[in-house]
Amino acid sequence: MQRRSTVPEAPGPSPIAVVVAGATGWVGSALVPAILAASDLALVGAVARRHAGQDVGTVLGGLPVGVTVVGTVPEALAARAAVMVDFTSAVSVQGHVRAALDRGVHVVVGSSGLDPADDPRLDAYARERGLGVVVAGNFSLVATLAKRLALIAAAEMPGWEVVDYAAASKPDAPSGTAFEWAAALGAAHSKGPAGPGSEGIGHSQARGATIAGVQVHSVRVPGYVLSTALLAGAGDERLTIRYDAGQSPAPYLTGTLLAIRRVTSLLGLVRGLEQLLP
Repeated sequence: MQRRSTVPEAPGPSPIAVVVAGATGWVGSALVPAILAASDLALVGAVARRHAGQDVGTVLGGLPVGVTVVGTVPEALAARAAVMVDFTSAVSVQGHVRAALDRGVHVVVGSSGLDPADDPRLDAYARERGLGVVVAGNFSLVATLAKRLALIAAAEMPGWEVVDYAAASKPDAPSGTAFEWAAALGAAHSKGPAGPGSEGIGHSQARGATIAGVQVHSVRVPGYVLSTALLAGAGDERLTIRYDAGQSPAPYLTGTLLAIRRVTSLLGLVRGLEQLLP
């Protein structure tokens, strides 16, 4: 009979302590259970002003989990967090990121509102504190694949533009996804607008906005969740690369969890989920 070893096993690494800002929002309400179910992650804080004072598990329709919702990010950061995930709003996100960095907490940002023009300053701010920040317009792996394909196509096509579609209630235009596509396309190989801009006839606003040298159009009508497309043309042929999101936030969970696990090993700001992929 084989004897059982009496040598105690070495303890594994401690779970990553996570605060979720926007914990009861569209993505946050799905992210919280995913964090609770992960053995290597621990939820230590949840931010949602309307539900402050309640247990986050109860708010989300389940059993109490021992984490009380608070109304502000600074309150949540009073816990010993390693990572804060922000899925709040464009109005709040800048202040939330700096508040987390000031408290020695790494940050994952899924909210729109961080202008790439601010990246160098935030990158330096994070580096000074020895911390990492991951910013992504979209944490879906499929959306990230579509972005990669768009970059490949744009290198081979003489003209292209970006169109994004969302619900009429979406306040930001373009979407974070479309903005990120435009910034990446412009940095890689911008060819400028495919047709007349301000010098054309009619209403120049109909040509959309020029972002990083890329023409972007935002459509806001009821019935859409989120779609982003590259429309490209060459001679007598056309190519469309389009990402369509469904009604569920589930596609964004895998990428967000990946970012939570990776950000603690980063220094400075990284923009785009693709930066974390092989």
